[in-house]
Amino acid sequence: MYHIFQISGEVFRAFSLKMKILLTIIFSGLLIWSVVLVSFSNDFNNQLLVATTTNVSNETETPRDKLIGGLLTADFDEDSCLSRYQQSLLYRKASPYKPSEYLVSKLRSYEKLHKRCGPGTYAYKKATEILGHDDENFASKSVGECRYIVWVAVYGLGNRILTLASVFLYALLTERVVLVDQSKDISDLFCEPFPGTSWLLPLEFPLMKQIDGYNKGYSRCYGTMLNNQAINSTLIPPHLYLHILHDSRDNDKMFFCQKDQSLVDKVPWLIVKANVYFVPSLWLNPTFQTELMKLFPQKEAVFHHLARYLFHPTNQVWGLITRSYNAYLSRADETLGIQIRIFSDRAGYFQHVMDQVVACTRRENLLPEPAAQEESKVNISRSQKLKAVLVTSLYPEYSETLKNMYWERPSSTGEIIEVYQPSGERVQQTDKKLHDQKALAEMYLLSLTDNIVTSARSTFGYVAHSLGGLKPWLLYQPTGPTAPDPPCIRSTSMDPCHLTPPSHGCEPEWGTDSGKVVPFVRHCEDRGNDGLKLFDEL
Repeated sequence: MYHIFQISGEVFRAFSLKMKILLTIIFSGLLIWSVVLVSFSNDFNNQLLVATTTNVSNETETPRDKLIGGLLTADFDEDSCLSRYQQSLLYRKASPYKPSEYLVSKLRSYEKLHKRCGPGTYAYKKATEILGHDDENFASKSVGECRYIVWVAVYGLGNRILTLASVFLYALLTERVVLVDQSKDISDLFCEPFPGTSWLLPLEFPLMKQIDGYNKGYSRCYGTMLNNQAINSTLIPPHLYLHILHDSRDNDKMFFCQKDQSLVDKVPWLIVKANVYFVPSLWLNPTFQTELMKLFPQKEAVFHHLARYLFHPTNQVWGLITRSYNAYLSRADETLGIQIRIFSDRAGYFQHVMDQVVACTRRENLLPEPAAQEESKVNISRSQKLKAVLVTSLYPEYSETLKNMYWERPSSTGEIIEVYQPSGERVQQTDKKLHDQKALAEMYLLSLTDNIVTSARSTFGYVAHSLGGLKPWLLYQPTGPTAPDPPCIRSTSMDPCHLTPPSHGCEPEWGTDSGKVVPFVRHCEDRGNDGLKLFDEL
């Protein structure tokens, strides 16, 4: 830039002494200012991207481990996915759940396997050629180290996150390579989790046009093949479809049994559709259980660790998260997340649901009661405690009612209550890019709160509290037009619930209730005598 300010020697000598001094000062000032501007522009983007670290609470002044105890590898470019190494900065407290050394070692081994067998490799190319020979029998054939499991995206975002974590854990246990259906918006939501390779299933995958149509009636569905006696130790197909949905049959659920795994293990390609978190049922298999004990000494932390390893929001989504966090949560003394999901044919705002939320938060001392009218006094103290309440729901009326409650009258404790709802779109719009990005941002924002109240059976809520390492207060599902009494229950485990698990154990526990096969896999608190969940407290 220096040439811009040059003047010929003859012209300069013609000026008076005062003019020379003035020009020298002006040009020197311009030169210095240009350097400052360049320096500022270079720094601005970096400051903008890491602004999340400047507005967090005082508790986060303690240095955080950006690799989360070795859970993450340092082999990524930080700017390509800001959330990967910044996520630990937003949590007010470091997670008390530490990944085991065995889990860390297993993840590094998996990353190497994925790199050897993933898309674009010779091994992947050879493996896809197998799918062109559907009648071939693999009972006595070796397919080498590269075997695959393909996750197909179905149902809502909460379901997808929970099932993808489940499929990845199964891949980790069986040394398969997980590939992710990219026909939906997965790459708009999450960064690649494995270094130097991709987890996205190539669009030219031989079965790509068929997999959307797979269901439990498909001839290569495992449950159907069992029913038709079309699979055994001497008859192994090149691929199997696993139907792990809410309408799975008993034969479909045999997949979790040890004897059946000896058959499934020989199949080169597995295609999975799931809408339930099936990790708890994997613990019923004695072979898996031994390995799982080493991977997860803290049993309830399975999804917590897997989610923090796998799911890193893209920079666009991370921007939504950090802007909302800095604007509404970071300056609060305490934060509360409330997630409201209505399971009803006629969903919307219901007074009995609002009454239930209020009853739960007051009974559990999560929110104070508004002061009585005669006690309403102006408090001008500068030291009032600020509590931020983050509400997520398709319906904005719930947060508006709560907001008005504390706007019209002060709290009985003197706390300032601020209520915030990021969005209220009224209709779930799965596979709409911006809708899913907002939904993901809200899950993460909920996970950043100090305490959380979530709706029973909600996969959205399961993701949020497990990601944050929070034991939630679960709102019982209303069975009529009145609020349940009691309104909620505090969970003793943060891991999600397998909503539609096997109803009984495998051999030799065939007649045993699946919630009583092992002491740490029990029925979910929000499901009565149904569902399966991992517990550390016995």
